[in-house]
Amino acid sequence: MAKITTLFWDIGGVILTNGWDRGSRREAATAFSFDYEEFQDRHDLSFPAFDSGQISLNEYLDRTLFYRTRSFSREEFTAFMFAQSKEYPETRAVLADAARTGKYFIGSINNEPFELNQYRIEAFNLRRDFLVFFSSCYVRSRKPEETIFRVALEVTQRPPEQCVFIDDRPLNLESPRRLGFTVIHHQNPEQLRSELRNYGVEV
Repeated sequence: MAKITTLFWDIGGVILTNGWDRGSRREAATAFSFDYEEFQDRHDLSFPAFDSGQISLNEYLDRTLFYRTRSFSREEFTAFMFAQSKEYPETRAVLADAARTGKYFIGSINNEPFELNQYRIEAFNLRRDFLVFFSSCYVRSRKPEETIFRVALEVTQRPPEQCVFIDDRPLNLESPRRLGFTVIHHQNPEQLRSELRNYGVEV
């Protein structure tokens, strides 16, 4: 097996909670008293474009909520959206330990809308550990498609056999596995640390 030089991480579901998942959307419907099913239909149609940087947060909110008068403001709702993000400290510690060795090129390959992505990078100081962010909103491609993984390889000029990709969703591991990455299905911090060590990564 080739020596691992490069670690690519999913962020939502691994380092942080998911930014705007079904649970968060249901909580929002309860907190702001709007019809969840109606919102969800509009979300399903709008989110792929939002996630891949083709529409802004304001446009997403216009399509899903503010196409009619609401009892709450856009600012209140945005603040609620951003507040859903929390860190998983034990997994972040695994990432930090790998970064501190200085031996690995560390980047993210993550599906994230632009404004949420920027907020999370700043709020959780993700630049401390990551050298580059291959976010869907930047590269206009989303996991599980191959394109986002190809872009990561081409930009970083890394051979796939030197790369590990970590994600909590098995479907997102299929494309990088086909491309030659070593993949890890993240389930908990202890399992992640153990698997990385099995591949010779110092964590």
